[in-house]
Amino acid sequence: MAKLFCGTRELDLSTPVVMGILNLTPDSFFDGGKFPGMDSQLRQVEKMLEDGASIIDIGAVSTRPGAGEVNESEELRRLLPSVKAIRDHFPGCILSVDTFRPMVAREAVEHGASIINDIYGGRYSEGMLETVASLKVPYILMHMKGTPADMQHHPTYSDVVAEVAYFFENQLTLCRDTGIRQVLIDPGFGFGKTVEQNFTLLARLEDFKFPATSMVVGLSRKSLINRSLNINASEALNGTTVLNTIALIKGADILRVHDVREAMEAIRLVKMLG
Repeated sequence: MAKLFCGTRELDLSTPVVMGILNLTPDSFFDGGKFPGMDSQLRQVEKMLEDGASIIDIGAVSTRPGAGEVNESEELRRLLPSVKAIRDHFPGCILSVDTFRPMVAREAVEHGASIINDIYGGRYSEGMLETVASLKVPYILMHMKGTPADMQHHPTYSDVVAEVAYFFENQLTLCRDTGIRQVLIDPGFGFGKTVEQNFTLLARLEDFKFPATSMVVGLSRKSLINRSLNINASEALNGTTVLNTIALIKGADILRVHDVREAMEAIRLVKMLG
């Protein structure tokens, strides 16, 4: 997918781009509670855009391992004022909303979002794929085994690459049969995978280059880095950059990150390889 059509905006993916993360949650694994007010959120968005982000991804429900449920009304309460404020202050910004609920997706797009990012890949809520199709926006289809509450309770696969690929084949067919025309895939690093399984997926990332799709990779400060290096998330920027570089070489189109400037530097340097 060379171009992504996001409302009135066109995003060229012939060169990889960066998606900056803005968490509106009090309990996300790295930056939970860091941006509690609108002013701090707008400052962070401004910084990420200045550093080179092409997309801002906003989430109002924590998806860290062990995270509890947040009901729909609370998700909307956290999310919609921020979507509107960002759209008003940065009208050219492409906004992605991280949600798995049809109503939230619809409200978010009506308030200015133009991409839906679904960690459940359409399996949480009946009608999610139909809703996204009706909204005519790009859809990020992520793989997760289980739910955030239980996904890291001994995840097992007979062949992690084959099973994740099979999931995408099935869900891509459903997306297209439902009428979603722009689908991006996300292997879901850290979502129901052990450290070893995550590295197996990264080593074989090329296996997930499906026709007419683009690939989103989210490795930023995740446990596969922290556990491998015996560090915590606050120390994981260097490890993130190393793994982002590998992902770029193996075909990632969008890097979903907390640290935009460093991801942009990785893209520029990898591009020099030709």
